[in-house]
Amino acid sequence: MSLEGRFALVTGGGRGIGRAIAERLARDGARVAVAGRTRAEIEETAAAVGGVAVELDVGDRAAVAAAAERIGPVDVLVNNAGTAESAPFDRTTDAMWDRMLAVNATGAFALCRALIPPMIARGFGRVVNVASSAGLVGCAYSTAYCASKHAMVGMTRAIAAEIARTAVTINCVCPGWVNTKMADDAIARIAEKTGRGEDAARRSLEAMSPQGRMVEPEEVALVVSMLCSDEARGIHGQAISVDGGQVMR
Repeated sequence: MSLEGRFALVTGGGRGIGRAIAERLARDGARVAVAGRTRAEIEETAAAVGGVAVELDVGDRAAVAAAAERIGPVDVLVNNAGTAESAPFDRTTDAMWDRMLAVNATGAFALCRALIPPMIARGFGRVVNVASSAGLVGCAYSTAYCASKHAMVGMTRAIAAEIARTAVTINCVCPGWVNTKMADDAIARIAEKTGRGEDAARRSLEAMSPQGRMVEPEEVALVVSMLCSDEARGIHGQAISVDGGQVMR
């Protein structure tokens, strides 16, 4: 699965799944632009993979448009940047709803709109959108998050239908609970709201997978890198679960 000579842009690449993806793509030969909001994190990751750091808030449409123009043509786009918050649906504020959609769906759409047409013109492109198992099923207390990840999956399928006759593919990867800071934050919230200890809260999330564990970021990165390869050209418009069998369709 060599990516030699390919230039990849990974959003949310400073930590967690994004960093693992940047590291995997670089190991497989790609030159990687690591994008994110936290300069120290993206610069550290970029230095580790021999890439470049791009300060970017994907929730800012103007910033996304400017970054796409500044970065120039890319061969591989990985829309990984995301945010997660939880609340009962009747306590989900307009601000939370707008924030979830802006970061988790609209930013990815804006980058697809800017970067896929040049890929088509050059005769090669790979787009991988990192969604979530929450983009495939409903989850209580996560209305805004589920809506944003369902939007990403739907957007991916719609774009795939339009560009199927080109040399560009677009797919989603849908992780379940992944052993990252985002999971740690969720565990802390669960422990606080339920009065259970963090160990018990972690076990409750692990129990959602038939494998009884969280997925590691490197496992998600492997699937992303595979989808970016030349050999994966037959995989198009798919939403691939990486969740230990939590969602089976």
